[in-house]
Amino acid sequence: MAVLLYRLGMAAARHRVAVALVWLVVFVATGVGAATLSGKTVSTFRIPGQESTVALDLMRDRFGAASGGGSAQVVLRAPEGHTLTETKIAEQVGGIVTTLKSLPGVAAASNPVNPANPTVSEDRRIGYSTVSYAVPAPEITADQRDALTAAVEQARASGLTVEVRGDVLQPPSTVGGPAEIIGVLVALVVLAVTYGSLVSAGMNLLTAIVGVGIGALGITTLTGFVQLQATTPILAIMLGLAVGIDYALFIVTRFRQELLSGRPVQESAAMAVGTAGSAVVTAGLTVVIALAGLSVAGIPFLTEMGLAAAATIVIAVLIAITLVPAMLAFVGRRALPRKSRDEGAPVHVDHGFHRKWAEEVTRHPWITLSAAVLALLVIAIPVLWLRTSLVQHPASDTTQARAEKLVDAGFGPGYTAPLLVLVDGNKSLTRGAVLRDQAAALPDVAVVTAPRPNQDRTAALITVIPSSAADATETTNLVHALRDQLADVDGAAVYVTGTTAVSIDVSAKLDSALPVYLALVVGLAFVLLILVFRSILVPVVGVLGFLLTIGAVLGATTAVFQWGWLSAVVNAKATGPLMSLSPIIIVGILFGLAMDYQVFLVSRMHEAHAHGAEPEEAITTGFGQAATVVVAAATIMFAVFAGFVPEGDDTIKPIGFALATGIVFDAIVVRMIAVPAALALLGKSAWALPKWLRWLPELDVEGAALERTVPAQATTSPVSPVQPRRHEDVHH
Repeated sequence: MAVLLYRLGMAAARHRVAVALVWLVVFVATGVGAATLSGKTVSTFRIPGQESTVALDLMRDRFGAASGGGSAQVVLRAPEGHTLTETKIAEQVGGIVTTLKSLPGVAAASNPVNPANPTVSEDRRIGYSTVSYAVPAPEITADQRDALTAAVEQARASGLTVEVRGDVLQPPSTVGGPAEIIGVLVALVVLAVTYGSLVSAGMNLLTAIVGVGIGALGITTLTGFVQLQATTPILAIMLGLAVGIDYALFIVTRFRQELLSGRPVQESAAMAVGTAGSAVVTAGLTVVIALAGLSVAGIPFLTEMGLAAAATIVIAVLIAITLVPAMLAFVGRRALPRKSRDEGAPVHVDHGFHRKWAEEVTRHPWITLSAAVLALLVIAIPVLWLRTSLVQHPASDTTQARAEKLVDAGFGPGYTAPLLVLVDGNKSLTRGAVLRDQAAALPDVAVVTAPRPNQDRTAALITVIPSSAADATETTNLVHALRDQLADVDGAAVYVTGTTAVSIDVSAKLDSALPVYLALVVGLAFVLLILVFRSILVPVVGVLGFLLTIGAVLGATTAVFQWGWLSAVVNAKATGPLMSLSPIIIVGILFGLAMDYQVFLVSRMHEAHAHGAEPEEAITTGFGQAATVVVAAATIMFAVFAGFVPEGDDTIKPIGFALATGIVFDAIVVRMIAVPAALALLGKSAWALPKWLRWLPELDVEGAALERTVPAQATTSPVSPVQPRRHEDVHH
């Protein structure tokens, strides 16, 4: 692979104009596609074939498209000492309902004080109007949302307390904003400090932006043909930007080292792709497999998100091994700091702080390893209380939160989590009356409504109001009890559905898929690391480190976003169960990034050991060579992910926090403390491969083949065999 990549890097450097033009055409083409072919994204999470999803489709068929439209609850409270049913106040309520009915996009609005169907609390002080739209919530326009909130604001002038809640108030997720800008600016600063050259920093950042731009625009174009989740482009940008910058960083750093060792510009670019590029391809492959492996959950929207993010990673890798060497050929020696650009300039070799760090870690391996493991285990403790749900609580200072409090106070928490029982068939009304009595007898049921038939009386809907909130364990148990007790009969099929039931079904599916997925990625990591390092114990150390990282990350995320610890620091305005898809996405992304650091850092240790260094010396030498770049890469990734936390989308915020803390835990605590300490304790046995496994293929991520020979036709310089690589880390 190293020789093949060397040739690819040389071809890209030689034909740099053509390579740059090809990527420019691809960028423009995806931009045109995004502008002309894109469609709408969705924000609902559904799993085809599940009972709740099947029932929703049947409801649309039996009751019309409006049954699947978005809705809102406008909650009203009478002034102290008064009730909503008083004549004067009831007239005010009727006027508000009339206004709601006239709003753009509204299909219907109920009157809470209508004697035929009242929706008022027992003390008659609180009531709510259900505002129904003809289209699903994601299709509600910004103007329609603004009209609803303006009507609510106007209604407050009547002296009533008026708040509103519902899915129609949730604006669609958008790509672009402060999060990405913050990440890019921090990355530019880190790159400039690392390189000591604004030219190198700017070139690195430019190639990464081109890659993530192509990925994001391609996904946007795809929305015109496939229904994708609204968060898919955001996740792809967040991950693609981070790895795109880092992959270019590894290759540019190696290019500068090759220049300083005396190689011509084109050959230095080719050598950088053949050596660091091999590690980039291997690391990128692990991320792609981890993301594509999300399909193991069998959930279409999760598979689509994983494949879209994986495609962005593929583009980032292709950019790194083609466009980056082409740009390096343009930049030439200007990639170096000014004092090092002249040929023959003195080169200062200094392992510096990072080598001393490794020496201290390996000098006291038991202490450092124990401290690192204990710290991560303590942080992981809250994961024992981790809960997930698709139902997310609104920020406490919003009208949605105030509306929920009013409903809870007047009716109970279950009124914000109604369950729908669909009875389908010719006997729906007869069977529905029996089912209503059966449902009312179940525990944790507050209210059960009479069956409501459709126009041709072939189906009926029963609303079941739980006594508990949507994310409560009791509500989950009630859904299962309804399904167990309300059995089908001849002529009538029974389904339990509604937003709460869909959330419970999706969460259960994701929770059951997480252990399987975790076993898959851990097994993949183990096999891949055996091939990379020709060792059994190094992969064991790497995999155990990854498990520690995952435990600590989920523990910290649970403490902050579920328990509310340090919530002000991350601007978490609401606490509660984590979004159901968060853990499996976090595991998938962090797996790939953890393997990135393992490959880039430990491969240099492996390289030093392969050249005859004693185990402890190999650790300190390899660490000194790679740690500077790994720290810079981790800093950039942390900045990119952390940029999505303070003002990020409610779905993305916990994921951004988890990935940012995961970078700290894995890159610093695991890879730079626990792994060197563990390898020091293992000594020579760490690098041993049993005889019965020596038939396995070897992945040359260090580019050892280039040390032996490079085909003469692949180089433009008079030097045909490539000299052995230096093992010093070159600083200037």
